[in-house]
Amino acid sequence: MLKDAYAGDLTLDDSGRTVRLAGWVHRRRDHGGLIFIDLRDSHGIVQVVVDPDNAAAHEAAHRARSEWVLGVEGVVRQRSADTVNADMPTGDIEVVPTSVEVLNEALTPPFAVNDESEVDELVRLRHRYVDLRRPGVAEVIRLRHEVVLFMRQFLSERGFHEIETPTLIKSTPEGARDFLVPSRLQHGHFFALPQSPQIMKELLMVGGFERYFQMARCYRDEDTRANRIVELTQLDLEMAFVEEEDVISLVEELFTEVGRRFGGGRRLAQTPFPRIDYADAMARYGIDRPDLRFGLEFVDVSDAVRESEFQVFAGALAGGGEVRAMRVPGQVEMARRGIDSLVEVARGGGAKGLANLGFLAGGELRSPIARFLSEEEIAALRTLTAAEDGDMLFLVADRPEIVSASMALVREELAGRLELIDPDVLSFAWVTGFPLLEWKPEEERWDATHNPFCGFVEEDSPLLESDPGAVRSKQYDLTLNGTEIAGGSVRIHRRAEQEQVLRLMNYTDEEMQDRFGVLLDALEYGAPPMGGIAAGIDRVLMELVGSPNIRDVIAFPKASSGSDPLMGSPQPVGQDQLDELGLRIAPPPQVKG
Repeated sequence: MLKDAYAGDLTLDDSGRTVRLAGWVHRRRDHGGLIFIDLRDSHGIVQVVVDPDNAAAHEAAHRARSEWVLGVEGVVRQRSADTVNADMPTGDIEVVPTSVEVLNEALTPPFAVNDESEVDELVRLRHRYVDLRRPGVAEVIRLRHEVVLFMRQFLSERGFHEIETPTLIKSTPEGARDFLVPSRLQHGHFFALPQSPQIMKELLMVGGFERYFQMARCYRDEDTRANRIVELTQLDLEMAFVEEEDVISLVEELFTEVGRRFGGGRRLAQTPFPRIDYADAMARYGIDRPDLRFGLEFVDVSDAVRESEFQVFAGALAGGGEVRAMRVPGQVEMARRGIDSLVEVARGGGAKGLANLGFLAGGELRSPIARFLSEEEIAALRTLTAAEDGDMLFLVADRPEIVSASMALVREELAGRLELIDPDVLSFAWVTGFPLLEWKPEEERWDATHNPFCGFVEEDSPLLESDPGAVRSKQYDLTLNGTEIAGGSVRIHRRAEQEQVLRLMNYTDEEMQDRFGVLLDALEYGAPPMGGIAAGIDRVLMELVGSPNIRDVIAFPKASSGSDPLMGSPQPVGQDQLDELGLRIAPPPQVKG
């Protein structure tokens, strides 16, 4: 063994012990005689003090530079009181080497490993093997291991079996584009990489495994975002003979412990986790994953201004729209520039503008629209929103979906601008009561709001024929600090009901059998009632460490472009490979417009 101890594990109890260490030069300081080397390995850092009397060791230490790999054999000793480093876990000891060996030299790193200064992301990803040595980056990857290990133990102790499902499957698009893999042995045929193990885990329930989970690798060919990537890991689980409450209770217990153990000392905002109906979430927050760490809820004020002379309100209401208001306490004196910038934010959600109404002391108003509103309308707005002197109202009038989207963006912007979010809080919440289906006017068909296998409330079944949009699903999403981290449902477990939903989505009988035949057939062989959930490990870690970028919690992430700067992929392949697969590269599609 080149080492029999880890640098970061040494303590005062090791004083007098001879140890063999191996690691990287984190810092090196040459004082003209003594050379001090901070030696770093995967457990931490310890100071090595090389005396010039040890000529061979001194010569090796003198040559060493940042990130060189050294082997050190020496004796652990207690530091003198005046040299103790209280900021370092091993700061009360040091190692005096009997030998120092250069195990490998290193080029000058493209960026400093021994500090946390900002580095261009592409440079970091191109040299990810160096970036992973940085303490902050390494700490997150180790935390990820601990979280995943805990999840595995938690579920194993509750009777779950970890079962791997295939990663070369049939293409069954579930909302995003599939990544396709050509088959060499069956010319012109393709596998797909799974967007989720949804069908496979349902088949496991039919097969009698009543409790399954896995850390599933999933692939979705879609545009990347700060919290969305093409290659992800999810905690995937499924349970047989359960109802909605059974799955929610188990997952809430799991994430309560995850938050307490791995939340970095942050407190849980509320346990049990609050539950919000989908319609209520959209009405109050304009979004189905609301951040509950701050207020700024919306109020429907349509009835208060229905007869208003203000044409923006009147026109929207006459066209079947609505008017919603958000009270912002203490912001009546908000600068004009700040208000104007919020108007632009609202337009990002589709709104034509953003009205404002401020309540000054003594009954005075600050608003460009006040002259269009009657005293009764202003009084009603104040009552409905509970506005007080010093408060500002922001209002949007338009179609409900535009009001929701625009007001949600304004709410989020204000939360950041006014520093309303407590960074020391983890706020979990369940969102339930989603509609089963949504109408796609451009395609003239119904589509699943989540996936086509989601169950629905039994008493709503007659509505599948008369009013599909009113059918409530058995879907449940778990949010954390305004991010959806998990989603699941109780599934349809009878073939007739599954086919009924698929027909509403415009699938013919032939298309159903071709795309979902294995599941439909399995449902006729004694499929049990079942339900499950999938939690995005990457998003969970992102929230636990408070990072705005999902790539920070993945060992080898893709860049925001979806490419891999480290491996240089994707890249063209040789004509011989294409010929073997029977493929031809067509010209890129023309961009319309």
